[in-house]
Amino acid sequence: MTEASQPCLLINVDPNGVKTLTLNRPEAFNALSEELLAELKKALDTTASEKAVRVVILDARGKAFCAGHDLKQMRATPSLGYYQKLFERCTEVMLALQSLSVPVIAKVQGLATAAGCQLVAMCDLAVASNTARFAVSGVNMGLFCATPSVALSRNVGRKAAFEMLVTGAFISAEEARQQGLVNRVAEPEMLDAAVYELVQSILAKPRVAVAMGKKLFYRQLEMGIADAYSNAAQTMACNMMEHVALEGVQAFIDKRTPDWRS
Repeated sequence: MTEASQPCLLINVDPNGVKTLTLNRPEAFNALSEELLAELKKALDTTASEKAVRVVILDARGKAFCAGHDLKQMRATPSLGYYQKLFERCTEVMLALQSLSVPVIAKVQGLATAAGCQLVAMCDLAVASNTARFAVSGVNMGLFCATPSVALSRNVGRKAAFEMLVTGAFISAEEARQQGLVNRVAEPEMLDAAVYELVQSILAKPRVAVAMGKKLFYRQLEMGIADAYSNAAQTMACNMMEHVALEGVQAFIDKRTPDWRS
């Protein structure tokens, strides 16, 4: 079966509410074609209304996680209007990842470059194989990775991000962990187990608390410290009025396991 006859995005939801979106263009290193961007946006929009979903895993088939935009498509239509619309679509996908109420985990099994590295940076969490490598390498082709720089600079330190952006150099999975781009690094054969461990930790927490926390986390990052504290205090007050928080605090007082199902 050829790539053209297969869906470019595979979707699976398990009984625990773990939704896996798998980039399925392995022969093209999972490059973000117009079609793949459209399918990702559609899947994320659908997920936003699915109350049963608790965690999203962004996975990929093949040797690469994602090699960025589809350069053949980009070169075939050299017009400002086309490029503006393309990067607007990409931005919509990136922001959709962050606006989901549930955590999104990038499962990085291989190469992640340019917009692929951006994709990792825009996920809430990332677990990588120790064979994975990361780069924002557009500058090597005369194209500064401007949109990936937005996500990258919100994950790693300024000087580390800028060095990656102006040199196009690769960093290892362990360097990515040290710099804050990924959370955990595992041997390739242990990657599934490392992701599973993180997923189980999230599933053990109340959905409403995680959702409120994620929304506040990103909102306060863009604020001054006084406004950030004001928003955080209001979020905590509202969270405390939720049954899960009242039950959780009472369970702590009673020295028992909280029952969030009732």
